[in-house]
Amino acid sequence: MPPPSSSLYSPGPHLAARPTSFRGACACAQQQGCAAPGACAGDRGAAAAVCVREARALPPAPSPGDAVGQLRAAVDALAAPPAPSGIIRIEVPIRQRVDAVEWLHAQTTALMPRCFFSARAPLPDTPAALTLAGVGSNGNGGLLSDQWKQPVSVAGVGSAVFFRGTEPFSLADWRAIKRFLSKDCPMIRAYGAIRFDATSDVSVEWEGYGSFYFIVPQVEFNELEESSVLATTIAWDESLSWTWQNAVNDAQALLQKISPCSVEVNKSSLNTTIMSLNHVPTKASWDLAVTKALQMIKGRQRELVKVVLARCSRYITDTCIDPVELLACLKVEGQNAYQFCIQPSDAPAFVGNSPEQLFHRKYLNISSEALAGTRARGKTRADDFQIGQDLLLSSKEDIEFTIVRDSIKKKLEMICDEVVVHPSKVLRKLPRVQHLSAQLAARIRNEDDEFEILNTLHPSPAVCGLPTEESRRFIRDYEIFDRGMYAGPVGWFGGAESEFAVGIRSALLGKGHSTLVYAGAGIVEGTNPSFEWDELDLKASQFAKLLQYQGQHIRYQEAENMGTVIQIEK
Repeated sequence: MPPPSSSLYSPGPHLAARPTSFRGACACAQQQGCAAPGACAGDRGAAAAVCVREARALPPAPSPGDAVGQLRAAVDALAAPPAPSGIIRIEVPIRQRVDAVEWLHAQTTALMPRCFFSARAPLPDTPAALTLAGVGSNGNGGLLSDQWKQPVSVAGVGSAVFFRGTEPFSLADWRAIKRFLSKDCPMIRAYGAIRFDATSDVSVEWEGYGSFYFIVPQVEFNELEESSVLATTIAWDESLSWTWQNAVNDAQALLQKISPCSVEVNKSSLNTTIMSLNHVPTKASWDLAVTKALQMIKGRQRELVKVVLARCSRYITDTCIDPVELLACLKVEGQNAYQFCIQPSDAPAFVGNSPEQLFHRKYLNISSEALAGTRARGKTRADDFQIGQDLLLSSKEDIEFTIVRDSIKKKLEMICDEVVVHPSKVLRKLPRVQHLSAQLAARIRNEDDEFEILNTLHPSPAVCGLPTEESRRFIRDYEIFDRGMYAGPVGWFGGAESEFAVGIRSALLGKGHSTLVYAGAGIVEGTNPSFEWDELDLKASQFAKLLQYQGQHIRYQEAENMGTVIQIEK
């Protein structure tokens, strides 16, 4: 068994019982020297990079099946580098675009952990904001040309390296991840998520995630605009008793299990029926919590300016829901949103369709956004326009949105030299809802400030409140469920670039017939508890629609201390 620790950083497969899991910084930090002189990048010390960081490209393949064969042969022919630690990515371009979700769906569920992340399409106003802040330059005033093709979607199985902790995500944890990443290997990335509140108690369903969970996938599929890439990543560290040969053997074994084809997914329906639905909190408990929050917001001491309260809805269905099938359905609705799926071994899958960016870093350039205020989309163009205008002119929604935008701006100004807000307030229209939105762009002084950006921006007033600590304390006191990774950062770290969404519009899918769906609403002066409850239903509607057939009749029952229970009428 691994030694007791607050953080586990380990190359190799994600096996909880594997003895090479360990605490603290890894690889070259524990070496007095390297077998290959000068091979270790970075300064000596706790954050020294592993000795070898490489990306190798093989000749293009006509199909995924041919790419799998090439990777197997390439791994079989690898010679051991003269270094005690390292990470090597080997990739095969594929001359056709293959859906990353369908590739992931074809892989057996025994291949764990697994992950998926889909990039969001650029927003209409983003170029102007980025130009004003100088974003898009290389940090020295010159324009950058992309040195690699950005994937539309990334799917991965297995772990070349995994990182998991039980304490709040720290600078040491960030450095431990960055040791394996390099600007010269931009597609070696660590995908994962961080708890909304790592100081709160962890419920059973979230235990497999710890306070943070990241993996560098062992086998990865990249869907590009006109082509695809299949890759495998090998990581080793002799100081952890995980040798080069261990890593190669493990990669060979996993590649033998990789399906060479993709499997089409039903993207319109999950073909399941809701048997019952339980809301935590109940509507009555929700009203009490909102009323208490409003008392504190309106009080003389004004302990709160805003707080975001959430609801957890447990759906029991007649069939088990495949997380990848749910992901495929969400992608259909995922205009201007991030789709993601994170699933550690022996843990439920965290799946979502978030419209909100926490931050994106490329070299020294940072982008972020404010998102608040919610209305439904209209049934007609005229109706939709009127609803949007009502949202833009609502004083209550403007208060909530301004709190979020100004707070993010102030946080960025603490770390960055330049901060530009443009546009300052526009409508963001999604398939089911519309929000108020603002784009922010900034420049950090040093790429090492990335951790401070993450640590400062999360949690934002959009998912927690203001002031932050008072809001977080209120949530701990009045929310009677564990948010887990819901409303926390979800995304990836890379050498030259990193991107994180806010883990909202999300669900946790277990192995049985139970699905937990999360939604939240901002409470500010002028809030009506019943209106916010309806907003929760609106935000969760993309999941509710997929989990039930049209024409079902369901009735609500209040169950004492259990939440709102909904049962199907026979």
